[in-house]
Formats: sequence, structure tokens, C-alpha cells
Amino acid sequence: MASSYSTDLKLELMVTGENAGQWGDKTNTNLNLVQQAIAGYEAVALSDGGTVALAMSDASLSNARNMVLKFTGTLTTASTVTIPDGIEKFYIIDLSAVTGVTNLTIKTVSGTGFTAGEAAIVAAYSDGTNLNEIALNTLGGTIATAQIDDNAITSAKISANQVTTAKIADNAITTAKISALQVTRAKIADDAVGPDQLSNTAVTAGSYTVASITVDAQGRITAASSGTAGGGNMVAVKYEGGPTSGTYTANPTATKVIVYAAGGGGNGGAGAFTTPQGGPGQPGGDGGTGGMGAFFFPVTAPYSVPFSIGGIGGNTTLDNNVTANGGQNLAGGGPSPAYQAADGTPGTAPGATKDFTGNNQDMKIFMAPDIGTGGAGGNAPAQPGQPGNPGGLYIFEDLGV
Repeated sequence: MASSYSTDLKLELMVTGENAGQWGDKTNTNLNLVQQAIAGYEAVALSDGGTVALAMSDASLSNARNMVLKFTGTLTTASTVTIPDGIEKFYIIDLSAVTGVTNLTIKTVSGTGFTAGEAAIVAAYSDGTNLNEIALNTLGGTIATAQIDDNAITSAKISANQVTTAKIADNAITTAKISALQVTRAKIADDAVGPDQLSNTAVTAGSYTVASITVDAQGRITAASSGTAGGGNMVAVKYEGGPTSGTYTANPTATKVIVYAAGGGGNGGAGAFTTPQGGPGQPGGDGGTGGMGAFFFPVTAPYSVPFSIGGIGGNTTLDNNVTANGGQNLAGGGPSPAYQAADGTPGTAPGATKDFTGNNQDMKIFMAPDIGTGGAGGNAPAQPGQPGNPGGLYIFEDLGV
């Protein structure tokens, strides 16, 4: 009777009386095959997109018989490695040198096998029908704290649904572990924040009457003070006739000021004796009216600035906020080619919120009627002109209440 071969490792099973004189060599071959099955190692190059069929040949060394198989290569599409059907065997499979390992399926020719999950070393066994991966989630036993390296578990491996209240010890979460960006309104229950959770400001607790308050960008009251009923409490603080100068100091509670200012009026021109043709002389022109205007601007305590009030034809100023220029002084009347006397050019109030003509009654409500007016021209012959009137400064302070 001829020899047969074992199902799993294809060892030659010799019949008594057969193979005279060959038992030693055939036995050594069988031992080598057993050695390959127990301790054999072989590297196998993979075929990208193809199938690599491992063989298990009768009575000869074969790549499917090795205990350890190391696959190598780069896979960009579905690829397969097969072992023969019908064999029962344990394998250690090294996938660490495979790029694109998730494209690889390892199986028996007719079975479904398994798809590699990562480029690592895995174990598998063939039951004669299928090749079965031995994964950590299929093994028995317990993974204790000592078996887990420090910092080995990443955030991606922790399901948010599994971090429940019961798994967190009381007072275990410190401030350093909470990102301020994650504490959003959606995570705070309605009415959950009480007075004790609000940060104190500089405001003293109490009741405020007709209060003045300051609110920051977060809606917190950062300053508060009581006032008195009323509003627009305007106080007149200064009226001057020039020429004079000094320093104006605002009330510490003033929040804005309204300033009425007038420059000095110019002198009138003298009347002429006669014309060059011998006719009667012409009267002199009136002096230019000083510039007049109302100025509105806020002030912040302490507000203390110099002022100057113009005399005849002079300018009136308050620091850099107010300027009312004086009117023109006339030296003599009737000097034009037509021997017609001309009035002096009026002054201006540049930058005024509202400016006025020289005799505008809106200004005379607050100032003496003659403030800033120009002098009248003298009559001919040779009567001198009248002097102009000085400027003035009238200041209202708004005390806010």
C-alpha cells in the first residue's frame, strides 16, 4: 500500500513494509515539515489589487505551513491572501510592513476570513473552513490598570456617552480641567446662576435715587450715584467786558458748557474835510462789528483754561475751543475813489456751533446791547469816529442734574 499524507501539515504517512531503505530520509523530511509548522518564518510580498495564494504541498516545505508569516507591500485597493481549504493550523501574521493594510483580506480559498484593521501583529487560526482572527476583544481575561501604560488611552478611545456622572468622583473635576470656551449658555440650566455666583463690582449695595449709572459691555453696573430730580441745570458763571484775561475753572460737576463769545467792535472812521474836487466831505464808515457765536462742548473735571476778552477790535478766546475775532477799525472816512465812506469788515467766530451777525438779538439776550458793536463813523467835515465796544464772554455750565 502506498504512503498517504496528513490533512493539516501534509506529512508523509508511510505504511509498514513500504519505502525500504528510505525511512530515515522520509522521517527527516517529516521532521523538517513539523519544524516549519512550529517555528517557521517567511516574508511574503503582497500583490496590490490581486490575490497571493499560499501553498501547502505534500511532503515539501511550503509557505502556508510557516508558523509566522510577514506580509510586505503597499496596497491601494482590495487585495487578498489565501491559504488552502481543509487545513487546521495556528498562525502569527505580521502586518507591520504593510501600507494600506485595511485593503487586505486574509482567508481560506473558500472562506470569508477577516480584513486587517491595523498595521500590527495579529494571530489567527484555520478551522479547516475559515480563517479566524484572534483579537483582543475576543480573548478572555481582564485588562487591569497595571497593563495600561500611562497616557495610553486617548480622547478618541473614550466615548462621550460613557463618561457618566456615576463614573466621576465627587469634587474630582478641577477648574484647570474645564475649558472656559465650553461653558456655554446651553450647558447652564435656567435659573441655575444665583447671586453668590456673580462677581462683585465696585458698586456699593443700596438704594439710589434719580441714579446715574455706568454699565460695562457685559451688562454689569460698575458705578452708581444718587442725584436730584430735574435736568438741564444750566448755571451762568462768567460775564466779562474787555480787554481782560484770566483763567476759567469749571465746576467739578460740570459735564458740558455753552459759551457765548463776542470779539471787540472796531472804531468808526472820521469824516473827510473835502473831496479832491473841492466838494463837501463824506462821513466816516462804521467800525466792523466783532464776531459773535455760540460754542457747545463737553468738559471733564478738572477743566481749567485761560481766557482772553478783546477790547476795541480785539479777539476773544477760551483756550483752543472758542475764538471770536474783532471787527475792523477804520482810520478815516470817505477815502474811496467815489469818495463814499465804507463800513469796517465785521469779525468772524470760526468753529462756532452757531454764529451771529453783529447786532443779532439772540446774542443780546445774554450780553449787554453794546457788546462787540462797532463805533459810528464821524460826520463831515472832519468829525472823529466813535470808538468801538469791547468783546464779551458769557459761560453756562451744565451740572447734569
